[in-house]
Amino acid sequence: MTKNQGKSFATYRFIVFSILIIAYMVVFFHRLAVGAVRDDLMRDFNMSNTTFANLSSTYFYAYTLMQIPSGILADYIGARLTVTFGTLLAGIGSIVFGFANSIFMIFFGRLLVGIGVSVIFIAILKVQSKWFKENEFGTISGLTGFFGNLGGVLAQTPLALLTAAISWRYSFGIIGLFSIVIAVLCYILVRNEPSHLGFPNLQEDVSGKKISLIKGLKTVILNPRTWPSFFVFAGLFGAFGALTGTWGVSYLTSVYGVSKVSATNYMTVAVIGMSIGSAVIGKFSDKIRKRKLPMLLFGTVNLVSWALLIFLNGGKPPIEILNPLLFILGISCPAFALGWACSKEVNPPEITGISTSVVNIGGFLGGAIMPPVVGYIIDKYGEILSPVQLYQRAFLYCFIAVVIGYIAIFLVKETNCRNIYKEKQ
Repeated sequence: MTKNQGKSFATYRFIVFSILIIAYMVVFFHRLAVGAVRDDLMRDFNMSNTTFANLSSTYFYAYTLMQIPSGILADYIGARLTVTFGTLLAGIGSIVFGFANSIFMIFFGRLLVGIGVSVIFIAILKVQSKWFKENEFGTISGLTGFFGNLGGVLAQTPLALLTAAISWRYSFGIIGLFSIVIAVLCYILVRNEPSHLGFPNLQEDVSGKKISLIKGLKTVILNPRTWPSFFVFAGLFGAFGALTGTWGVSYLTSVYGVSKVSATNYMTVAVIGMSIGSAVIGKFSDKIRKRKLPMLLFGTVNLVSWALLIFLNGGKPPIEILNPLLFILGISCPAFALGWACSKEVNPPEITGISTSVVNIGGFLGGAIMPPVVGYIIDKYGEILSPVQLYQRAFLYCFIAVVIGYIAIFLVKETNCRNIYKEKQ
């Protein structure tokens, strides 16, 4: 590649990556948005805590069920069309959600959003595997998580302020229209790999040929090295999602008596921490050429942070330490983020989409299960226990999930940041 070609390549790679990152910010926005409008939804639709939790989890159910299809779409029709149609569907779903006039329609809108956004992340990983070098994968995946989490930040205080100004309905209508614009830009500008624009590809499939769909699925699912990352993602992300995406705001308003806007500020701190942690762990991992060690370091801090949140001062940590505690909890949560790289590196490189999608199921299965579990405990004991005791008992299940994820880290195969599938098992 000549110097001029290199500059053109870098410019277009930046354009492709930027559009996909904006689409991924929409994914994170929807992931956490319902937590910020909980009171509005429960009031307008007369929801119980369990119904609200199930509404939140509808996104995760759809996301979980779509992960294998997402990997198949990314591997076999390409990221460009996958992200285009996914973002378009999410935009339509957001508009349906915003202007729903019944419980059925608001669940339907949330389902459409979940299906639409479910295909985006795996497609981004597929693009990264084509447009970036193998030893950059952890760093770029971390940056993807960083910018994606900024979408989650927008779903906290900014969304609370916007809904106060123009209502939650118009807010979701606006994000729906924005999503449709991103879908159009994706179709026009994104390309699956450099060769589609006349640039040389950075790396080729090791095998030089496609693996059949059935064989690819069988290879990934029967590979025992795939599964530890699955459980790390399920435990750590499921707990974090239940806190920041569904129950964190109500926890803070009930236990500490703060306003809704103040509560979303605290959750914003946690999400910002997760954004930073996503970028840091990927870069750190690529720099030291290790996957397992960074996961253990971050996972240990995350486990201790959850223990302090739940058990310190009888379940009510001093409010003065909440911001730093939530920030540390957030920045350490992306211990799971290296799981995508690990999965890619222990499976054939030509089925990157399928291998990463299987791991991704874990996170969103955890994200689907944990909010209703917490909601069930709150409904069951809400009139018996004090707010402090109630949320301590409810979040204990989040802590158990984190413990399971932490144990799974010890079973992760160290790849030294390279694909080891061809090595003798």
